[in-house]
Amino acid sequence: MTRTRQDDRTTPPREVRPQRGPVATAFAVLRRHRGALAAATVRVVGLSGLAGLLMTAATFALAWPLFTHMRNEQLRYHQLEDPYLHDPTALARFALCALPLFLLLLGTGSAALQGVCSRAVAAGADAPSEEVGSCTGGFARLRGVLAVYALRGLIVWALPLLVATVAHELTGYQLDTPEPLERGSLPYTLVAASPAAAVLVAVVLRLALALAPAAAAEGLAPRAALRRSWSLTWTRAGGARVLALALPLAALTAGVLRLVVELALPLRPLVRHLVEGATGNFFAGYYAGILAPVIVGILVTAALAFPLTCTAFAALHDRLRSPRTAPRRAGSTAATSA
Repeated sequence: MTRTRQDDRTTPPREVRPQRGPVATAFAVLRRHRGALAAATVRVVGLSGLAGLLMTAATFALAWPLFTHMRNEQLRYHQLEDPYLHDPTALARFALCALPLFLLLLGTGSAALQGVCSRAVAAGADAPSEEVGSCTGGFARLRGVLAVYALRGLIVWALPLLVATVAHELTGYQLDTPEPLERGSLPYTLVAASPAAAVLVAVVLRLALALAPAAAAEGLAPRAALRRSWSLTWTRAGGARVLALALPLAALTAGVLRLVVELALPLRPLVRHLVEGATGNFFAGYYAGILAPVIVGILVTAALAFPLTCTAFAALHDRLRSPRTAPRRAGSTAATSA
């Protein structure tokens, strides 16, 4: 019996490229798929801005009796030669009733951008740009991401709103009833500080669920996407990476919004004069002038900051969910023959 033995030859290791960080991956994806992402951003922001302007015009039309009442009261006080200070409480309540529609519009636009950016990250920085728009199931994933935004908003903001309402009832200035808690006592101090603690808890929850839209954009159900974001964040490296990515992006978004609103302030008197001249109502022009720089700031910030934010979180989600162990290679066993 003859036994042949193969020489144990070790193949030289392949060159392993260093893995990019989420920010570097996001910039590489934005540079590689800049055409598709820019077209999607312009389309989403343009349609959202047009829908927002129509909704704002409809809101002003529905609130027109309030503006008419303010104008009539101003004329009456002018005849009495008394100063008129209008009460915007009723108008603020009307705006709060219309706020969910604007939040729905903002969430729909954000979900659409998140889907496009997640497809770009999944395609990779070396793939052709045609793969970004060639994926199917866009409407189903858009609905899933939008559901994630709604569920995350309920989870994050339910506690601060409830605590703030209860704290106001217990410590606020109530003219018709005595204060339930004595001012300066320990219970009064704790209840007065409870909204700040609730906001801190909301910020922690928001960070823990920051990866949920990117997970939903990959096809997960809304609840499964929230669970995945929670499990990925509460790991040894996940929380630090989410915090290190979320804080600069939040500061960048807030800075861009503030800068654009300041630059758009000259629109305020222009819009005020146009609306007042067209309607003859000073108060309608006044509030339209206040809203004009804010609307411009939101649209420009969405066009500049949202693609980077959505792509960076999609890249971070892809990094954290990827298995840490390398894939098993096909073992090369020595052949023996007798």
